Amino acid sequence: MANSTPTTMPISYQTPNITFGIYLIVNDSQNEFTVCFNRTQVDSNITWQISNPVMKSLPMFAIQLSLVLFVLRLFMFILGPLRQPRFVAEILTGIVLGPTLLGQFPKYRANFAPFEGVLVMETLANLGLTFYMFVVGLEMDLMPLREIESKALNIALAGILGPTAIGIGLYFMLEKLLNASITHTPIEGAIFWAIILTLTSFPDLARILSDLKLLHTDLGKTALTSAIINDLTAWLLLVGTVSAINRQQNMFAVVPTMLFILTYWILLRPVLGWIIQRTASTNGTSVEGMYSDTHVFFILIGVVISGFISDFCGSHSMIGAFMFGLIIPDGDLGTKIMDRIEEYITGIMLPPVFFVTGLRANLRDHLFPKQMDNFVPFVVVLVIILACSAKIVSTFIVSLFLNISSQDALALGILMNTKGVLAIIVLNEGRGLKGINNQTFATMMVSILIMTAMVNPTVGFFHKATRRLRRFQLRTLEKNKQDSELRVLVGVHSLRNASGLISLLQLSNATLKSPMAIFVVHLVELTGRASAMLVFHDTHHKHNDNYSNPNRGKADVDQIISIFQSYERDNIAVSVQPLTAVSPYTTMHEDISGFAEDKGVTIILLPFHKKPDNDDDQNPEHRQVNKNLLETTPCSVGILVDRGLQASLHGDSQHNAQQCHVAMFFIEGSDDREALAYAWRMAGCPGVVLTVVRFIAGKAAEDMIAATGNYDHDEFLVAMERQDMKQMDDRYVNEFRFRAMCDQSIKYMEKRVDSGDHIVGIIRSTYSDMDLYIVGRGEGVMSPLISGLSGWSDSPELGALGETLVAAEFTSHASILVVQQGKSAWKRSVMDQKGNFGINSVGSNTLIVNYKKGGDFGNDR
Repeated sequence: MANSTPTTMPISYQTPNITFGIYLIVNDSQNEFTVCFNRTQVDSNITWQISNPVMKSLPMFAIQLSLVLFVLRLFMFILGPLRQPRFVAEILTGIVLGPTLLGQFPKYRANFAPFEGVLVMETLANLGLTFYMFVVGLEMDLMPLREIESKALNIALAGILGPTAIGIGLYFMLEKLLNASITHTPIEGAIFWAIILTLTSFPDLARILSDLKLLHTDLGKTALTSAIINDLTAWLLLVGTVSAINRQQNMFAVVPTMLFILTYWILLRPVLGWIIQRTASTNGTSVEGMYSDTHVFFILIGVVISGFISDFCGSHSMIGAFMFGLIIPDGDLGTKIMDRIEEYITGIMLPPVFFVTGLRANLRDHLFPKQMDNFVPFVVVLVIILACSAKIVSTFIVSLFLNISSQDALALGILMNTKGVLAIIVLNEGRGLKGINNQTFATMMVSILIMTAMVNPTVGFFHKATRRLRRFQLRTLEKNKQDSELRVLVGVHSLRNASGLISLLQLSNATLKSPMAIFVVHLVELTGRASAMLVFHDTHHKHNDNYSNPNRGKADVDQIISIFQSYERDNIAVSVQPLTAVSPYTTMHEDISGFAEDKGVTIILLPFHKKPDNDDDQNPEHRQVNKNLLETTPCSVGILVDRGLQASLHGDSQHNAQQCHVAMFFIEGSDDREALAYAWRMAGCPGVVLTVVRFIAGKAAEDMIAATGNYDHDEFLVAMERQDMKQMDDRYVNEFRFRAMCDQSIKYMEKRVDSGDHIVGIIRSTYSDMDLYIVGRGEGVMSPLISGLSGWSDSPELGALGETLVAAEFTSHASILVVQQGKSAWKRSVMDQKGNFGINSVGSNTLIVNYKKGGDFGNDR
């Protein structure tokens, strides 16, 4: 028999009380309207029915979900080059599929978005929100709150108080101007507006910072810490508001929810941690051995149960799911859960949320209606601008008072304005609880879209590029003061690279007057994640990192960290910070270079991509990372060809004594000066015997240079630049000779040569018994002294002389270090020295390195 079924639908097809096809639409209020339609229902006492009720809703659900996923992927493809996050594509998908655009066509409404056909999508959306908030809680790390700095706390408070006041004021102003006939404006709507403007989406902000390579900069860490405080504050306000409204504005209704939160945090969290730790110790050492799919299944059941309990307490089910994710300890279980469900939740279960939200926001009719009796478009535009700028202005002003530069303050304000799924959740909660009407709902949705869309391109264009030019100050070994801290970034691909690099660091002569801050970066190829990341490791506690799983070489990570920790314990003048860079090989150099710049690194040390005594190119990806760093990084780079350097340090070399014989070959150029600076530092290390050989042009080479005496304009400039370079070489070498003349461990000599073959002959006959050779890469050097060597091009990252030493048989027992001075540093050094030829000493104070004060390195440990 046919029954008339009334359904209350919060869908924003703004119509009067009319009959629309099979629907009778009754416009009850601004927040909702009632839709009545006839539905055929069979009344029978038979247990099994002939018709399957699922078949009426399942095809529509499949069509809607497929359409949402297709449009979402299309927007992600279009917005990808514009550096827009996924959240922007999701909002635009909801707007396009809603009544704003496609919903204006009757056939689309009848076939793809009928009133009764949205119920299944809403059910999946609610379930998707519950599991998404579980993932958010699982990803959120509250450890930064234990050591929160006053700067981050003040910025967080500014991002709470300012937007809260502005949000409440804008809501009442918009309501009064747009609905002047309404005498009572619900206070709940103002609270929801305040919550939306207050919150900063932590997951979306972390992804944006990762994409911009700012995740572990001072700016990024301040923004993330402040975002955690803002998010937790917004959650507390949301919990209190929803509970009070659901219990008829009784403030005591919040008590059950608060008891639920405290019970989970105080009682269930330690119990769950004990169970997880016991399971891990019982079942094995690998992730697959410790946790099976059964464990993941029970955790997901716990998500549903937690949502049910929080819903029973009067709040939303997603609050319980969030708390359950928050109390799960960081480690391998969380990683396994993320690997199993993250893509499904964000890719399948979450898009229906935006489809339903888009159906509720008719931007065309609500923001630009045909009848504008009580509607002023100028007011709406003004409100959107003020809402978007509220957090930016408040954060910017407070940051200036905290002595943050105006550029960083502006970037911080824009970053703190990042919105995400949580903003949509609050907006829908306000809509569902009748605190926000259709017009304010549409206005705030546009504001959220603009706030998030402007973050990535604005910060990336105005802040990141200029920050690189502004902050890097000619940080090279040549200019580094001998009594200042040396900051080194060591790139390690595998455990095989560790021993040689540690031996090189031991030779680098860390002292109390000139300590070394070492950043050990384990380079891991990105697989199966949406964005690259840097993972810091706790050097004082055994800590399971979120990125770790068997496919990412966790065993190598533990051993590498252990080796470098042992090196740190044996050297009081050394500080080690291990971390892991998880990136695609094609962009890994950007992460390394950006991190090195932010930490004030002087030199990056990398392993050569080939194994000793093997000419095959085993790791072309590693080689490409090295080449990209040499081409792009503004600091110096050293590539180590390790052939048993550790044995040389322990007296196992051919000298049969605990001495390491190091030879540095100097030809010309900034790379050779940088290599000499590194060798000079090594000379202070006990047991190191340094021999510096400078090759000078002989008569035949000088005649070759003089033969090119007819210059055109460009050749004349090149000749002048080469003359400037020679004068800088002379100054630096003379200073080295003067300061090292009384050092018995340093030998200096000059050899006149006419070609590269002559150089190779001298090395073969006189200096073939060294343990370590140090040379400059010689990038950009066009000298007749290396003629005959340039034909070697198998490994151009080593330079002509470096590649010759690697290929020669008489040096097959020794390790080779090839050094390149940063390209930007080379250009600046040329400009710095021009016009200053009267200076006789290289120890000029023309350029002073400004390192960070107050334990900058220690804050990251």
